[in-house]
Amino acid sequence: MRTSAVNLITEFAPAKLNLFLAVTGRREDGFHNLVSLAVTLDFGDTLRARASEGFALRCSDPAVPGGESNLVLRAARAFAAATGWEGGAAFELEKRIPTGAGLGGGSSDAVAALRALNRLAGPERALSKQKLAAVAAALGSDCPLFLETGPVVMRGRGERIEPLPAAAAERLRGRPVLVFKPGFEVSTPWAYGQLAAGAPSSYLPEEEAEAWLGAWRDDLRAPAEALRRNSFEAPVFRKFPALALCQESLRAEFALEAGLSGSGSACFAWWREGEDPAPVARAVRAAWGESTFFVSARVA
Repeated sequence: MRTSAVNLITEFAPAKLNLFLAVTGRREDGFHNLVSLAVTLDFGDTLRARASEGFALRCSDPAVPGGESNLVLRAARAFAAATGWEGGAAFELEKRIPTGAGLGGGSSDAVAALRALNRLAGPERALSKQKLAAVAAALGSDCPLFLETGPVVMRGRGERIEPLPAAAAERLRGRPVLVFKPGFEVSTPWAYGQLAAGAPSSYLPEEEAEAWLGAWRDDLRAPAEALRRNSFEAPVFRKFPALALCQESLRAEFALEAGLSGSGSACFAWWREGEDPAPVARAVRAAWGESTFFVSARVA
């Protein structure tokens, strides 16, 4: 949802889930190639931008860095460099997506900043979607997916985005999903390093990844649950056995297949329409502690 009033822009920055994530190998530039099916949720952060001199950021979460390392401010400076716009913006970020979760919160906030500035700058400075995607890709591999409005397939290092065909996308849109994260985070560089250390067996061949994903896409009877596959689960679950134990508990008690999003530490499980998720929340918090993040959301 977006609203504007004079010089105030409000942008929704959704969380994302990787329903399927196959890391297929390491590239010469140090990045990794992947094939992933990702969706955005109706749950996320809210970013407000007001015309101002220079760029500044205030965040509701004091743990989020507010300096130049913050992706919102990096996005603002990248936008100014790409357009030559000499204006500025004061940003206010209402943070709901937990950090270090594999839910894309920082990347989504950055793209929300790009969208807001594209409106604040006016039509004479606004970037086309293609140019905006190029700026987003330079900020982070998973940033371009947040310029789309439905389920997508990510390729390359994550910057190559292809919308999922309509028939397949409709099998995911509006589906209820539970998202939960323990009090600890997983370092994405560490997770990729573990895959590199275990090469080549830790990588899924690209042909196999594409065949797996294509089979689900083309079989209109295949449930969303059949997508759950993530290259990071093996190394992450080895280091953090609490994730695997909770996964086993949810399978035994609720017949839920919980998966990892990105490199974690957030997990997700498809939920049943109309049922109360409170018992699942209690079970997850019993396993991980009362500080556990838990939210019921829907695929956008």
